[in-house]
Amino acid sequence: MKYYTVREIADMLKLTERGIQKWIRDGEIVAYKMGREYRIEEKDFQVFMENRKNVK
Repeated sequence: MKYYTVREIADMLKLTERGIQKWIRDGEIVAYKMGREYRIEEKDFQVFMENRKNVK
């Protein structure tokens, strides 16, 4: 299993870390809290991206 940090996701999408954290808080991205930081599993990120493809 591969996990990404909030920063890695933000860098990939050219967005801010705060924006990614908001999506996590809102339940749009499944993330695991490890201490004070979140980790996003690769498969959960792929599901999120597929779901975003259909947002209008």
